[in-house]
Amino acid sequence: MPRPITKAVIPAAGMGTRFLPATKAMPKEMLPVVDMPAIQYVVEEAVAAGLHDVLMITGRNKTALENHFDKVGELEQALLAKGDAEKLEKVRRSTDLADVHYVRQGDPLGLGHAVLRARMHVGDEPFAVLLGDDIIDSRDVLLARMLEVQAQRNTTVIALLEVDPSVAHQYGIATVEPTDDPDLVRITSLVEKPAPGTAPSNLAVIGRYVLRPEIFDILEATPPGKGGEIQLTDALQALATGPEWAGGVYGVVFRGRRYDTGDRLDYLKAIVQLASDRDDLGPDFRAWLKPFAAGLSDTVPADGMLTEP
Repeated sequence: MPRPITKAVIPAAGMGTRFLPATKAMPKEMLPVVDMPAIQYVVEEAVAAGLHDVLMITGRNKTALENHFDKVGELEQALLAKGDAEKLEKVRRSTDLADVHYVRQGDPLGLGHAVLRARMHVGDEPFAVLLGDDIIDSRDVLLARMLEVQAQRNTTVIALLEVDPSVAHQYGIATVEPTDDPDLVRITSLVEKPAPGTAPSNLAVIGRYVLRPEIFDILEATPPGKGGEIQLTDALQALATGPEWAGGVYGVVFRGRRYDTGDRLDYLKAIVQLASDRDDLGPDFRAWLKPFAAGLSDTVPADGMLTEP
Protein backbone atom coordinates (compact mmCIF):
# COMPACT_ATOMS: atom_id res chain seq x y z
CA MET A 1 0.00 0.00 0.00
CA PRO A 2 1.32 3.49 -0.82
CA ARG A 3 2.08 5.76 2.09
CA PRO A 4 -0.60 8.37 2.77
CA ILE A 5 0.29 11.80 1.43
CA THR A 6 0.96 14.32 4.21
CA LYS A 7 2.80 17.20 2.51
CA ALA A 8 1.42 20.21 0.66
CA VAL A 9 3.50 22.74 -1.26
CA ILE A 10 2.12 26.25 -1.78
CA PRO A 11 4.07 28.47 -4.21
CA ALA A 12 3.76 32.04 -2.92
CA ALA A 13 6.67 33.95 -4.42
CA GLY A 14 4.83 36.07 -6.99
CA MET A 15 4.93 39.87 -6.78
CA GLY A 16 1.20 40.41 -7.30
CA THR A 17 1.64 43.23 -9.79
CA ARG A 18 -2.01 43.06 -10.89
CA PHE A 19 -2.99 44.39 -7.46
CA LEU A 20 -0.58 47.30 -7.21
CA PRO A 21 -0.39 49.55 -5.27
CA ALA A 22 -2.07 47.34 -2.62
CA THR A 23 0.70 44.77 -2.99
CA LYS A 24 3.58 47.24 -2.89
CA ALA A 25 4.18 46.38 0.77
CA MET A 26 1.70 43.52 1.33
CA PRO A 27 1.99 40.04 -0.20
CA LYS A 28 -0.90 39.35 -2.57
CA GLU A 29 -1.59 36.16 -0.62
CA MET A 30 -2.44 38.29 2.42
CA LEU A 31 -5.18 40.29 0.68
CA PRO A 32 -8.37 39.65 2.66
CA VAL A 33 -11.24 37.66 1.22
CA VAL A 34 -14.00 38.93 3.52
CA ASP A 35 -12.11 38.71 6.83
CA MET A 36 -9.46 36.05 6.19
CA PRO A 37 -6.36 36.30 3.98
CA ALA A 38 -6.55 34.32 0.76
CA ILE A 39 -3.61 32.11 1.76
CA GLN A 40 -5.44 30.83 4.85
CA TYR A 41 -8.29 29.46 2.74
CA VAL A 42 -5.70 27.42 0.84
CA VAL A 43 -3.97 26.12 3.96
CA GLU A 44 -7.33 25.20 5.48
CA GLU A 45 -8.18 23.24 2.34
CA ALA A 46 -4.92 21.30 2.60
CA VAL A 47 -5.51 20.53 6.27
CA ALA A 48 -9.11 19.44 5.65
CA ALA A 49 -7.73 16.90 3.16
CA GLY A 50 -5.31 15.54 5.76
CA LEU A 51 -2.18 17.46 4.73
CA HIS A 52 -0.75 18.99 7.90
CA ASP A 53 2.84 19.48 6.68
CA VAL A 54 2.83 22.65 4.56
CA LEU A 55 5.79 24.17 2.71
CA MET A 56 5.43 27.67 1.30
CA ILE A 57 7.76 28.74 -1.50
CA THR A 58 8.22 32.45 -0.85
CA GLY A 59 10.25 35.41 -2.04
CA ARG A 60 11.34 38.81 -0.80
CA ASN A 61 8.82 40.90 1.17
CA LYS A 62 6.82 37.82 2.18
CA THR A 63 7.48 37.89 5.91
CA ALA A 64 3.83 38.77 6.54
CA LEU A 65 3.00 35.18 5.58
CA GLU A 66 5.27 33.85 8.31
CA ASN A 67 3.88 36.33 10.81
CA HIS A 68 0.29 35.35 10.04
CA PHE A 69 0.86 31.67 10.80
CA ASP A 70 3.09 32.40 13.81
CA LYS A 71 2.04 32.89 17.40
CA VAL A 72 1.43 36.52 18.47
CA GLY A 73 1.61 36.42 22.24
CA GLU A 74 0.88 40.09 22.91
CA LEU A 75 -2.24 40.06 20.73
CA GLU A 76 -3.51 36.90 22.39
CA GLN A 77 -2.93 38.40 25.83
CA ALA A 78 -4.79 41.58 24.86
CA LEU A 79 -7.77 39.61 23.59
CA LEU A 80 -7.69 37.37 26.64
CA ALA A 81 -7.71 40.40 28.94
CA LYS A 82 -10.72 41.82 27.08
CA GLY A 83 -12.53 38.51 27.29
CA ASP A 84 -12.91 38.40 23.51
CA ALA A 85 -12.96 34.64 23.13
CA GLU A 86 -14.29 34.69 19.56
CA LYS A 87 -11.43 36.77 18.13
CA LEU A 88 -8.91 34.88 20.27
CA GLU A 89 -10.06 31.59 18.73
CA LYS A 90 -9.66 33.04 15.22
CA VAL A 91 -6.14 34.26 15.97
CA ARG A 92 -5.10 30.94 17.47
CA ARG A 93 -6.65 28.98 14.61
CA SER A 94 -4.21 30.31 12.01
CA THR A 95 -1.31 29.49 14.36
CA ASP A 96 -2.44 25.95 15.07
CA LEU A 97 -3.68 25.00 11.59
CA ALA A 98 -0.61 23.17 10.32
CA ASP A 99 3.13 22.66 10.61
CA VAL A 100 4.16 25.42 8.20
CA HIS A 101 7.66 25.69 6.72
CA TYR A 102 9.18 28.24 4.35
CA VAL A 103 11.84 28.28 1.66
CA ARG A 104 12.67 31.10 -0.73
CA GLN A 105 12.47 30.55 -4.46
CA GLY A 106 15.38 32.88 -5.23
CA ASP A 107 15.32 33.51 -8.97
CA PRO A 108 11.73 33.92 -10.26
CA LEU A 109 11.99 31.21 -12.90
CA GLY A 110 8.38 30.04 -12.99
CA LEU A 111 6.02 27.62 -11.32
CA GLY A 112 8.06 24.57 -12.28
CA HIS A 113 11.13 26.09 -10.64
CA ALA A 114 9.12 26.92 -7.51
CA VAL A 115 7.95 23.32 -7.22
CA LEU A 116 11.52 22.12 -7.72
CA ARG A 117 12.59 24.16 -4.70
CA ALA A 118 10.45 21.82 -2.56
CA ARG A 119 12.57 18.78 -3.38
CA MET A 120 14.62 18.61 -0.20
CA HIS A 121 11.56 19.03 1.99
CA VAL A 122 9.33 16.57 0.13
CA GLY A 123 11.89 13.83 -0.48
CA ASP A 124 10.90 10.63 -2.26
CA GLU A 125 7.14 10.64 -1.75
CA PRO A 126 4.05 11.98 -3.50
CA PHE A 127 2.85 15.45 -2.50
CA ALA A 128 0.20 18.03 -3.30
CA VAL A 129 0.68 21.48 -4.83
CA LEU A 130 -1.92 24.16 -4.18
CA LEU A 131 -1.72 27.54 -5.90
CA GLY A 132 -2.67 30.42 -3.64
CA ASP A 133 -4.64 32.28 -6.33
CA ASP A 134 -7.26 29.53 -6.53
CA ILE A 135 -9.71 29.19 -3.65
CA ILE A 136 -11.88 26.08 -3.75
CA ASP A 137 -15.12 26.43 -1.83
CA SER A 138 -14.92 24.30 1.31
CA ARG A 139 -18.37 22.88 0.55
CA ASP A 140 -17.10 21.27 -2.67
CA VAL A 141 -14.72 18.31 -2.70
CA LEU A 142 -11.67 18.47 -4.94
CA LEU A 143 -8.34 17.83 -3.22
CA ALA A 144 -9.61 14.85 -1.22
CA ARG A 145 -10.88 13.30 -4.45
CA MET A 146 -7.51 13.88 -6.14
CA LEU A 147 -5.69 12.22 -3.23
CA GLU A 148 -8.06 9.28 -3.49
CA VAL A 149 -7.30 8.85 -7.20
CA GLN A 150 -3.58 9.07 -6.55
CA ALA A 151 -3.75 6.38 -3.87
CA GLN A 152 -5.82 4.08 -6.07
CA ARG A 153 -3.78 4.45 -9.26
CA ASN A 154 -0.37 5.57 -7.98
CA THR A 155 -0.37 8.28 -10.60
CA THR A 156 -0.02 12.03 -11.06
CA VAL A 157 -3.35 13.84 -10.74
CA ILE A 158 -4.26 17.38 -11.76
CA ALA A 159 -7.47 19.39 -11.45
CA LEU A 160 -9.36 20.39 -14.59
CA LEU A 161 -12.15 22.89 -15.10
CA GLU A 162 -14.36 23.37 -18.13
CA VAL A 163 -13.91 26.96 -19.38
CA ASP A 164 -15.42 28.99 -22.17
CA PRO A 165 -13.37 28.32 -25.34
CA SER A 166 -12.90 32.08 -25.77
CA VAL A 167 -10.64 32.18 -22.69
CA ALA A 168 -8.88 28.84 -23.17
CA HIS A 169 -5.71 30.64 -24.31
CA GLN A 170 -5.29 31.96 -20.76
CA TYR A 171 -4.76 28.48 -19.28
CA GLY A 172 -2.87 25.26 -19.64
CA ILE A 173 -5.20 23.06 -21.69
CA ALA A 174 -5.48 19.26 -21.63
CA THR A 175 -6.27 16.72 -24.31
CA VAL A 176 -7.99 13.79 -22.62
CA GLU A 177 -9.57 10.41 -23.08
CA PRO A 178 -12.41 9.14 -20.87
CA THR A 179 -12.20 6.50 -18.16
CA ASP A 180 -14.93 4.42 -16.55
CA ASP A 181 -15.38 7.22 -13.99
CA PRO A 182 -17.38 10.27 -15.16
CA ASP A 183 -15.25 12.83 -13.27
CA LEU A 184 -11.90 11.24 -14.14
CA VAL A 185 -10.03 11.44 -17.45
CA ARG A 186 -6.63 10.28 -18.64
CA ILE A 187 -4.54 13.11 -20.02
CA THR A 188 -2.75 12.42 -23.30
CA SER A 189 -1.18 15.86 -23.80
CA LEU A 190 -0.96 19.34 -22.32
CA VAL A 191 -0.23 22.72 -23.84
CA GLU A 192 0.49 25.91 -21.91
CA LYS A 193 -1.60 28.92 -23.02
CA PRO A 194 -2.26 27.91 -26.63
CA ALA A 195 -2.74 30.64 -29.21
CA PRO A 196 -6.35 31.86 -29.39
CA GLY A 197 -8.51 29.49 -31.39
CA THR A 198 -6.02 26.61 -31.28
CA ALA A 199 -6.86 25.00 -27.90
CA PRO A 200 -7.39 21.23 -28.22
CA SER A 201 -10.23 21.27 -25.65
CA ASN A 202 -11.90 23.51 -23.09
CA LEU A 203 -10.50 21.59 -20.12
CA ALA A 204 -8.22 23.99 -18.29
CA VAL A 205 -5.65 23.11 -15.66
CA ILE A 206 -6.41 24.88 -12.38
CA GLY A 207 -4.21 25.26 -9.33
CA ARG A 208 -4.36 21.84 -7.69
CA TYR A 209 -1.90 19.02 -8.37
CA VAL A 210 -0.98 15.73 -6.69
CA LEU A 211 2.46 14.80 -7.96
CA ARG A 212 4.70 11.77 -7.80
CA PRO A 213 8.31 12.56 -6.80
CA GLU A 214 9.53 11.71 -10.33
CA ILE A 215 8.41 15.22 -11.22
CA PHE A 216 11.58 16.60 -9.64
CA ASP A 217 13.95 14.79 -12.03
CA ILE A 218 11.81 15.89 -14.96
CA LEU A 219 11.80 19.52 -13.80
CA GLU A 220 15.58 19.41 -13.43
CA ALA A 221 15.81 18.52 -17.11
CA THR A 222 13.03 20.83 -18.34
CA PRO A 223 14.34 23.84 -20.31
CA PRO A 224 12.66 27.24 -19.97
CA GLY A 225 9.43 27.46 -21.94
CA LYS A 226 6.89 30.27 -22.37
CA GLY A 227 8.10 33.54 -20.87
CA GLY A 228 11.57 32.11 -20.31
CA GLU A 229 10.25 30.21 -17.27
CA ILE A 230 10.37 26.55 -16.28
CA GLN A 231 6.78 25.51 -16.84
CA LEU A 232 5.20 22.83 -14.67
CA THR A 233 2.90 22.09 -17.62
CA ASP A 234 5.90 21.06 -19.73
CA ALA A 235 7.01 18.58 -17.06
CA LEU A 236 3.49 17.19 -16.78
CA GLN A 237 3.42 16.77 -20.57
CA ALA A 238 6.59 14.66 -20.30
CA LEU A 239 4.89 12.50 -17.66
CA ALA A 240 1.70 12.17 -19.68
CA THR A 241 3.58 10.86 -22.72
CA GLY A 242 6.29 9.06 -20.78
CA PRO A 243 6.98 5.40 -20.05
CA GLU A 244 4.39 3.15 -18.40
CA TRP A 245 6.26 3.03 -15.09
CA ALA A 246 5.75 6.79 -14.68
CA GLY A 247 2.04 6.16 -14.08
CA GLY A 248 0.72 8.72 -16.55
CA VAL A 249 -1.34 11.78 -15.67
CA TYR A 250 -5.02 11.80 -14.77
CA GLY A 251 -7.37 14.73 -14.41
CA VAL A 252 -10.24 15.19 -11.98
CA VAL A 253 -12.86 17.37 -13.67
CA PHE A 254 -14.07 19.83 -11.04
CA ARG A 255 -17.62 21.13 -11.29
CA GLY A 256 -17.82 22.98 -7.98
CA ARG A 257 -17.21 26.54 -6.87
CA ARG A 258 -13.79 28.04 -7.55
CA TYR A 259 -12.69 31.62 -6.89
CA ASP A 260 -9.76 33.11 -8.80
CA THR A 261 -8.29 35.68 -6.42
CA GLY A 262 -5.40 36.43 -8.77
CA ASP A 263 -7.67 38.50 -11.01
CA ARG A 264 -9.08 41.77 -9.69
CA LEU A 265 -12.59 41.28 -11.01
CA ASP A 266 -12.79 37.65 -9.90
CA TYR A 267 -11.34 38.66 -6.53
CA LEU A 268 -14.25 41.06 -6.02
CA LYS A 269 -16.70 38.39 -7.13
CA ALA A 270 -15.21 35.96 -4.62
CA ILE A 271 -15.71 38.40 -1.76
CA VAL A 272 -19.34 39.00 -2.73
CA GLN A 273 -20.09 35.31 -3.19
CA LEU A 274 -18.45 34.16 0.02
CA ALA A 275 -19.86 37.02 2.11
CA SER A 276 -23.35 36.35 0.74
CA ASP A 277 -23.15 32.73 1.92
CA ARG A 278 -21.91 33.48 5.43
CA ASP A 279 -24.30 32.76 8.29
CA ASP A 280 -23.10 35.81 10.23
CA LEU A 281 -22.84 38.34 7.38
CA GLY A 282 -25.00 36.88 4.64
CA PRO A 283 -28.52 37.93 5.70
CA ASP A 284 -27.66 41.61 6.21
CA PHE A 285 -25.30 41.70 3.24
CA ARG A 286 -27.85 40.17 0.87
CA ALA A 287 -30.53 42.56 2.15
CA TRP A 288 -28.27 45.47 1.17
CA LEU A 289 -26.90 43.91 -2.00
CA LYS A 290 -30.20 43.15 -3.76
CA PRO A 291 -31.55 46.72 -3.92
CA PHE A 292 -28.07 48.08 -4.58
CA ALA A 293 -27.61 45.77 -7.58
CA ALA A 294 -31.14 46.46 -8.82
CA GLY A 295 -30.43 50.19 -8.87
CA LEU A 296 -27.16 50.00 -10.75
CA SER A 297 -26.87 51.62 -14.16
CA ASP A 298 -24.73 50.39 -17.04
CA THR A 299 -23.14 53.83 -17.23
CA VAL A 300 -20.90 55.39 -14.60
CA PRO A 301 -21.40 59.07 -13.74
CA ALA A 302 -18.80 61.52 -15.00
CA ASP A 303 -17.31 61.83 -11.52
CA GLY A 304 -16.77 58.06 -11.43
CA MET A 305 -18.81 57.67 -8.25
CA LEU A 306 -21.85 55.47 -7.95
CA THR A 307 -24.52 56.52 -5.48
CA GLU A 308 -26.35 54.01 -3.35
CA PRO A 309 -30.04 53.64 -4.21
